[in-house]
Amino acid sequence: MAALTQTVAGSEAPPGVPWIACRSVCSGYLGTEVLKDISFEITAPSVYVVLGPNGAGKTTLFRTLAGILSPSRGKVVIGGTPGDHQTARDRLHYLSHLDGLPEGFTVREALAFYARAELATEVDIERVLDKLQIRDLSGSYLGQLSAGQKKRVSIARIFLRERDIYLLDEPTANLDPKVAKEIRSLILELSRDKVVLYSSHNLYEAREIGRYVIVIKEGRLAVFDRIENLRASKFRLGVRLLNPSDSLEGWAKEGEYFVRELGGPEEVQGVLHGLDVRGARLREAREMDNPLQDIFE
Repeated sequence: MAALTQTVAGSEAPPGVPWIACRSVCSGYLGTEVLKDISFEITAPSVYVVLGPNGAGKTTLFRTLAGILSPSRGKVVIGGTPGDHQTARDRLHYLSHLDGLPEGFTVREALAFYARAELATEVDIERVLDKLQIRDLSGSYLGQLSAGQKKRVSIARIFLRERDIYLLDEPTANLDPKVAKEIRSLILELSRDKVVLYSSHNLYEAREIGRYVIVIKEGRLAVFDRIENLRASKFRLGVRLLNPSDSLEGWAKEGEYFVRELGGPEEVQGVLHGLDVRGARLREAREMDNPLQDIFE
């Protein structure tokens, strides 16, 4: 089967613009291929959400791009340089889904350790302590921190030195919704004008943070497109009202929501206007289905 190739914003990256190219990449472990004939190019700074079920190959893709795994076939190119060259690796940071923090260190000691490895300075340490809002934790041992606090320290580590490309493997996994939202906001703030590959299994998170989606299915590239171009096979509007109303007669009920299938999002405004005219006081209106859900079916 021919590789599915998708180029974003041109086929060649202008000088100074970060980009990644996978060219017919196969990669895996101990002779077993996990990635199968993956081809794509990225030439535009943005957040690219990498989606796929568990075992699809998302982490293998990240490890291959980071140079931890060598392709068994094909090649990775980072900024025009083969991915196994040090100059290519110097252009990116990889945040594993495993924190891997030295729990016997304090936050400041750990950041100082990573700063020495990254040739960062004390000024860089002070900057990330403030950026990630962890200055009050600087004297705490990592083993004493919550999952959300540890994730902030992990992210602080990769932002000690600025890079063109960030590979973030499920950075909000196992975090409560409030902390996860804070982490996403921090990543968006810190990664402006960078290429960010952000893996997730949360479809709603993908729509919140990403502009593009890369879908890996059974080790193959299934979709590479702008998220806005993906449409669900059906569009269902869900509403909650502040007052009882007979204006929802004929609507289905799902939990707290009254639900109606429409021809598309362009019909929403007219439906909501009709409810308002009939005296319904709207509390919430939302799309009930995520267009990315069809990818997994």
